[in-house]
Amino acid sequence: MKQLKHRPVALIVLDGFGYNPDDKGNAVHAARTPNIDRLRQNNPHTLIRTSGLDVGLPDGQMGNSEV
Repeated sequence: MKQLKHRPVALIVLDGFGYNPDDKGNAVHAARTPNIDRLRQNNPHTLIRTSGLDVGLPDGQMGNSEV
């Protein structure tokens, strides 16, 4: 059996740094974010849902960084 190499892992929560594929009115997309861009280009990443039924809130209710 092949030994797995243990590597450090970081969980980075960017409160208020939401994802929106639309350009219009999207301040995060319009901003210069070279450090975030580099992290996303060179490391695995994913999006998580933080509102509504996905986190135990009523459907459509907005969550916050505590969820």
